[in-house]
Amino acid sequence: MGRLDGKVAVITGAASGIGRASARRFAKEGASVVVVDLTDETGTSLADEIGGLYVHADVTSPGDVEAMYDAAIDRFGGLDICFNNAGISPPEDDSILDTDIDIWRRVQEVNLTSVYLCCRAGISRLLQHGGGSVINTASFVAILGAATSQISYTASKGGVLALSRELGVQFAREGVRVNALCPGPVNTPLLQELFAKDPERAARRLVHVPMGRFGEPEEIAAAAAFLASDDASFITASSFIVDGGIHAAYTTPL
Repeated sequence: MGRLDGKVAVITGAASGIGRASARRFAKEGASVVVVDLTDETGTSLADEIGGLYVHADVTSPGDVEAMYDAAIDRFGGLDICFNNAGISPPEDDSILDTDIDIWRRVQEVNLTSVYLCCRAGISRLLQHGGGSVINTASFVAILGAATSQISYTASKGGVLALSRELGVQFAREGVRVNALCPGPVNTPLLQELFAKDPERAARRLVHVPMGRFGEPEEIAAAAAFLASDDASFITASSFIVDGGIHAAYTTPL
């Protein structure tokens, strides 16, 4: 028996990286998983692999967000877990002195406004189905300053953290837990692309990690599966940090 047996989970940004690893882990733990993304080929392939459902949805669109939860309920008969994981970190998002307003707004829309939309639609449905778990992907940069500047990304993740805390408190007595998952730098395609273009930037990040390496998507997925499960039944409004110790370290000689 898995920890998520009989539960229905919707995961955004599920076609790659942390979302992909989480879809596989949730399914392994017994959940029926709705894979939400804009990448149809990889999303459909993943859903077929895990016996889930793929939904093409733009998480910045209120209509798409409502529809993805309706699709989950129509297909699997309920909703128990909302893992709001979709996000972007474009290279143009850099120092506040250099980041264009259009890039700022785009990152805020995808990383923060989408979480607002997903929480608004998801929590209303969780309440109708007796409660559940909401997991919002924030970041370790919401806890402390980033080693390399990405001003809109950092601000958006700080917003996700604050939003998650408020919702976790607000809905605690109604059976809905809301937690912010705060990964450190993770070995995903997004990070690989960013740091392949700038090895110096990667080195500056890595020197701050006490474990001396980047995390793996499967390690973050394991943390998400815990937060989604009844094992985390007394955890809400938390900042669940999975960062290899970065937040606790002052300097780390390697």
